[in-house]
Amino acid sequence: MARAFLGLGSNMGDRRAQLQAAIAQLPDLVAVSALYETQPLGGPPGQSPYLNMVVELDTDLSPRQLLELGQSLEGAAGRVRGTRWGPRPLDVDVLLVEDQVVDSDDLVVPHPRMWERRFVLAPLSDLAPELVPPGLIERAVGEVKRLGSLTT
Repeated sequence: MARAFLGLGSNMGDRRAQLQAAIAQLPDLVAVSALYETQPLGGPPGQSPYLNMVVELDTDLSPRQLLELGQSLEGAAGRVRGTRWGPRPLDVDVLLVEDQVVDSDDLVVPHPRMWERRFVLAPLSDLAPELVPPGLIERAVGEVKRLGSLTT
C-alpha cells in the first residue's frame, strides 16, 4: 500500500456536488482536506473561481491507475478536454504517490507544478504538513480562501 495524494478542483456547475461525487467514488480514501476557493491561474479570462481540495489515499493503485481513475471521474462529471487551463466541472491531478517518480508524456509524479501553487499546497498541508516545507505556501502563486469542510 502507498500513501497517495490527489488534487481535486471544480469551477463549473455545482462545484461542491462535483467534488462530493468524485470523493464518493474514490477507493482507499483516508482523509479529505478543507475546501479552498481560488481564482483561476492562467487560461481564458472570465472563468469562475475554483473550489480546490486534496485527498489522501492508502492504495495499491499505481500512479498510472490513479491517473486513469482521475480521468474516469472527470469524464463522469462531463469534462471535455479542450482549452488548456480552461474551465472544468472536475479536475483530478495525481500529486504524489509515496516516493515514486514517473516522467512520461501524459503523467509526471510528483506533479511538476504542485510546489508553486498555493491552491495545492494549502490543502496538502492540512493532510500532510510534514510534506510542505516551512514558508513554501507563502511563496507560492495565487490566493486561497479557506471555506471549511466540503460538507459545510
